[in-house]
Parts: sequence; C-alpha cells; structure tokens
Amino acid sequence: MAQSFKRAVDKIIDIAPDVVLVAGDVFHQVRPNNTAIVFAYQQFWRLRKALPTAEIVMVAGNHDTPRSADTGGILRLFESIGIHVVDAEAQALEFPVLDLSILGVAMNQHPRPLLKPSGATRWNVLLLHGQTEGEFAGYSGTPEMAANEIPEDELHVADWDYIALGHYHVYKSPGRRDNKFYSGATDYTSSNVWGEMAEEKELGLAGKGIVERDLETGTQVFHKLPASRAFVDLRPLSARGMTTEELNDAIAEVVESTPGGIDDKVVRLVVYDVPRHLARQLDHRRLRDFRRRALHFQLDTRRPETIRSSGRGAPGRRASLDELVRDKLRERIIPPDVDRDSLVELGVKYLKDAEDRDTAMGVLSAGVDG
Repeated sequence: MAQSFKRAVDKIIDIAPDVVLVAGDVFHQVRPNNTAIVFAYQQFWRLRKALPTAEIVMVAGNHDTPRSADTGGILRLFESIGIHVVDAEAQALEFPVLDLSILGVAMNQHPRPLLKPSGATRWNVLLLHGQTEGEFAGYSGTPEMAANEIPEDELHVADWDYIALGHYHVYKSPGRRDNKFYSGATDYTSSNVWGEMAEEKELGLAGKGIVERDLETGTQVFHKLPASRAFVDLRPLSARGMTTEELNDAIAEVVESTPGGIDDKVVRLVVYDVPRHLARQLDHRRLRDFRRRALHFQLDTRRPETIRSSGRGAPGRRASLDELVRDKLRERIIPPDVDRDSLVELGVKYLKDAEDRDTAMGVLSAGVDG
C-alpha cells in the first residue's frame, strides 16, 4: 500500500497540477497505526514541498470518518502542512487566484447539502466521497449500498465543470456524462479484488492509477501506476468426475504452468464441483508449499450445485450447518500466514463442541425436570 501511494505522489509531482483532489479513504480505519500515519504525513509533506503553490483538498471517506461527531478525525493532522481537509460539514472552498470553487463533501454527511455550485467563480468542482445512483450494481453491490445511493438528480451534474468521486475502487464514469468520474483506488484493497480485476478487464483498464483533468479543454488522462504486487487469477477447474489423485494432479498442473510462476504473487485458483470427501483428501502438503512460495495463495473449492427434484418449486437438499460453516470459512479473506484448511477444521471443531455441549445440557435439563 505504501509503495503504491508513494508512486502516486511521484506521478502527481511529475504532472505538477494547480490543484490536487484527494477523494477520501486515505486510511483504512479511523485509528490507523503509527507507521501508516507517519508514512502518509511524510508523503503529503513531500508533495507540499514539491508543489508549494498547488491547492490540495482532501475529503474524508467512510473508512477514515469517526462514528461519533465528538471524535476527531485523523485527517485533521494534514491541515498543519497546508492541506484543506473536509471531514465534518460540507465546505465550499474558493480560490480567487484560480477563479475556482470546490465543494467538498465527506462520506455520511446527513442531511446531505445542496450539491450545487455557488456561481461566484469561473470554475466549479464537486469533490465527493459516496456512492451514486446505479453505480454499485457490479462486483461490489449490496442492498445496503443501494439504500445509501445519491440520486442522479441531486448531483446537478450539468452545473459542475467536474465531479471528482471517491469510494468506488475502479476508475470509471457513472452515468452518461463525461465530467463525472471515480478515480478508483491506487491499489487493490477491497474485499473482492478478483471482482475488481474482472471489471477492469471489461472496461479495458490496465490496472490502478490517478486521473488528470484539464478544466479548460475538458481533456482527461488516466495515468496507470506500476503495480506493487502481482495478482494472478488462475484458469478455473471442474472436479466433476475426478478422483482425488486426478484432482491433485490437475491443480498442480495449473499452478506449475503459470507464466512466470506463482512466487511472491497473490494467487487464486477456483475449483468447482468439489464434494466434501474430495476436499478433505487433497494434497495438503503440496498446497502448503504453494502458500509458502506465493505472497498469498487461495484455493477456492466450491461444492457441486444442489439439484432440485422434479416438479415446480420442489426444494433441493438444504445445506447443513456444518456445510455452511465450511463454505463461509473457505470464502473468507484471511491473512497469508493463516492455513485455510486448518482454519476450516478448527471452525468445524468449535461448532461440534458447541453442539455436544448443547446436547449434554439438554439431557441434563430433561433429567432435572423429570
């Protein structure tokens, strides 16, 4: 993360713009660790020294916004080096030398301010962290996100020279206008990096980067940043009809034939149609070796789809609690030093212990009542 952010700062200094807009989520949490704070401060100070006349405006995102209004946000730290920080109420910042006005709106500001320019300057920019209508229907969409969307008509898109958006991790323009863009993240940091990569492929993007916009001409350039980590989504497999030995060989063949190898890369292999007995008999020694070599190796095994019996609306077999626990733990994002198979077995053990305890308590209760 630090390396990617440093490269973004390097590129901004190279471009030397009049204004730098930071659209939120500078940190992953409200109280980041000291290492992250110091590094971010050093990089913003380096940016400030390199571009002494540039205006730098930052709004808070959902990750760096305190839940309580009484709690101060960490972003205020950057005000000491001349950065304009908006982390509470919306602010309309005016820069007469540039004949520019910027309305900064942080995440979760309620009630939401009127999103219209004042009309007092030649150039008007909206800097907002949030989700706009219809944007989160893709890889990261949830019902909760849809409930918090900002309606298109509230943005008053035609009144702004540019709308700089933060919160969505992929560079794209939501809607039909060409003056409204999410810059995307500077690295892969979401809970679904594989979905991000699939969407970037659909959009013809080569990865993460930053946006350069010329208000005078309306031209825009997406500057790709060199990747700090290599992500590899391997060709998926189907285990249907395979023996354990055949599946182990197929997994090894896909992994070992990866161009450039898997060493020091973030790797995922999805295997479909894997019944429980087959998952238990995989070559875990070989899988541990893959995890040792890769920066992170995820073997994502998925059960065969439940087939409904004949008849309209006839239900199929419902998954047991044991199966649900296994499935959830196999899909969960975990640190690279955690062995997924051990985690799954431990989770199932805890479940069994809890069930045995409940059964014992039920027998004891029946005896006492009787």
